[in-house]
Amino acid sequence: MVAAHPDDEVLGFGGTIAALVHAGVEVHTVCLSDGEASHGPATPSARARLAARRRGELTAALGELGELPGPVYAGLPDTALGEPAHEEKARAVVGELLDAVGAALCVAPWEGDLHSDHEAVGRAARRAGRDHSTPVWSYPVWMWHWARPHDRRVPWHRAAVLPLPEPVIDRKKAALARFVSQLEPRGAGIGPVLPAAEIAHHTRTFETVIR
Repeated sequence: MVAAHPDDEVLGFGGTIAALVHAGVEVHTVCLSDGEASHGPATPSARARLAARRRGELTAALGELGELPGPVYAGLPDTALGEPAHEEKARAVVGELLDAVGAALCVAPWEGDLHSDHEAVGRAARRAGRDHSTPVWSYPVWMWHWARPHDRRVPWHRAAVLPLPEPVIDRKKAALARFVSQLEPRGAGIGPVLPAAEIAHHTRTFETVIR
């Protein structure tokens, strides 16, 4: 399970992660950046504090989904994952994990999500999947902001719906609640990174993947 930032994996695939873990499937996660730029311009020390906070939130969130190994952190720079050197490093990190655990499937952000970090990580994961003969599924996050039914930018013919039973949805909601830094206002007059409307997209009775 690949993410560009702490919370992507839970937003896009958290319910299915919980269902897989409940079924006895071993799920490993890798997060390419610490999401230290989510609150905009800040001093290096403030970014470091936010990065540490977000790592803690992700660990707690994954704990809500079930018994998972601790996430692998690559520590690549938030908002710069599309730079060639960072994207290549992401490919290597994902490939190493696929090889180490003998992964049967890789799930990563969708390359068409219209978020540069998501797209870069999606490309890196797809290349790593080819390198290691591992199939790759993609999950959208930002797509829910801009896509409309029959939007030609979305490959709907490759999309699949994964139904989520109610207990799994409850686990996902509990996991999302752990991302307090993204749910609280970022300052005077500045709303949260994840407003209620965004959370609503990701707490429905299904998740969507592009295969």
